Amino acid sequence: MTTTVTQPIARRIKPANFLFFRTETTVNELAGFFDVAPRLYAEAVKNNLRVTGPVHWHYAGFTDIQKPFTLEIALPVGEITPAYDGPFHFKRTDDFACLSLVHEGNWYEMPRSYGALIAYAAEKGFKPSGNNREIYVNVDFANPEANVTEIQLGLL
Repeated sequence: MTTTVTQPIARRIKPANFLFFRTETTVNELAGFFDVAPRLYAEAVKNNLRVTGPVHWHYAGFTDIQKPFTLEIALPVGEITPAYDGPFHFKRTDDFACLSLVHEGNWYEMPRSYGALIAYAAEKGFKPSGNNREIYVNVDFANPEANVTEIQLGLL
């Protein structure tokens, strides 16, 4: 099993529109939310929304793997529908300052990538915000080594 991790870079992510699902959860419960992404896509199609990118998982208040945090599973869309009355929500994000790296490989190896980001942040004097994002560029449940995930460690 080979996992490739790129060098972290500091970035500022521009605002975007999302159709999203929100819940309070813990790390041990994350696998229970894999069914949300297909439901977001189906809702986007049903409402004639333009999908503008891959699924994101946004983590708010994620400072300790033992503690609960807010999870948003978000699908980028071209527009927000003000009259929408469905099972999900819309939002437009603010600018997002972060350290970013690309993790290629099995998600079970992602703690190593987060460790690299946290070590780089400490080395360069960046302060993590506890708000992180994972952008699922390629998801392959049959061959997890083919997964490509951009991890964004939020900064204060």
